[in-house]
Amino acid sequence: MAGSSKDVKKTNAARRLDELNIPYEIIHFEADESDLSAEKAADDIGMPREVVYKTLVLRGDRTGVLEACIPAGFELDLKQLATLSGNNNVAMVPLKELTALTGYVRGGCSPIGGRKRYPVYVFEDMTSRERIAINAGSRGVLFLMSPRDLVEVTGAVTGKIARAAGRA
Repeated sequence: MAGSSKDVKKTNAARRLDELNIPYEIIHFEADESDLSAEKAADDIGMPREVVYKTLVLRGDRTGVLEACIPAGFELDLKQLATLSGNNNVAMVPLKELTALTGYVRGGCSPIGGRKRYPVYVFEDMTSRERIAINAGSRGVLFLMSPRDLVEVTGAVTGKIARAAGRA
């Protein structure tokens, strides 16, 4: 299923990685409009959920808009993210604001190449992985790349911002 970056029209995120000479592979899959979750994407491409990351867009009460990247099968810990980002609280941005803020649609958000650069926070386990899959800026398109490159290109801060789904 992995293709070359020439297989489809380049996303802003892919163009940004190309500008920076950061290596990546593209993985294409059929996005299911009824289930745009990272969990479904991981299952569809046959990769372990812990290496497929979703990008969430939030707003902090002090710092404004920020992005969080956490693995499929994990839940965002809002309190930990708020503390790490210097906020008292954070909340998901309303869906109707997503495209105006990022240039991306639900199910297609990437922490790379958005309309504006926002602070990025990633789950601390990410950098222990050799490669991760993360949205490439379009539904049904993922980057397979080094998490260290992702942290470098986004200026991401790592922290314990997520927990396995179902755990308190």
